[in-house]
Amino acid sequence: MSSPGPGSAARFQVRPLGLQGLVAVQRQQLADARGSLSRLFCAQELAAAGWAWPVAQINHTVTLRRGAVRGLHYQTAPHAEAKLVSCLRGAVWDVAVDLRQGSPTFLQHRALELSVDNGTALLIPPGFAHGFQALSEGVELLYLHSAAHAPGFEAGLHPQDPALAVAWPLEVTQLSERDRSHPFIQPAAFEGVTLP
Repeated sequence: MSSPGPGSAARFQVRPLGLQGLVAVQRQQLADARGSLSRLFCAQELAAAGWAWPVAQINHTVTLRRGAVRGLHYQTAPHAEAKLVSCLRGAVWDVAVDLRQGSPTFLQHRALELSVDNGTALLIPPGFAHGFQALSEGVELLYLHSAAHAPGFEAGLHPQDPALAVAWPLEVTQLSERDRSHPFIQPAAFEGVTLP
């Protein structure tokens, strides 16, 4: 981990998740009688975790219903993006799928719980699809993106594709028409798709 600078302590612990570049980032929370403080982002400290991009866009989502699934979304090159995803309210089951051609973990995924209580974020490098399931009502997520939204380059995987075998912890109670319309994949479908 990089040095946080004089007079300060490292605010993040990083845990690799077995897919190159995909890491869990545990925030340190400082608390006293007034309340608490946790750092959501620091370019200098997160460089050691693999964040090497400017923040181009910040998005905030609210998902009202427990069991709802959003994703699995990604952008293709030249607008492929890294994301740092943090939960500000409630809890989600967060999933990232490796779509990098030639990767030894192509089409494998990892999932973990992000919650306001556990203070964990997911750092997702370019070349991954991302989605989540709300584990509680009124979930709020904050996304830091390395590239702006590019409508002509957005794509997605069907979140219930048997080839991916994502084990959503709850019954899927809500799925957008857009996410439902993504076809089930065949690995050959990614031939010629440019992802980092």
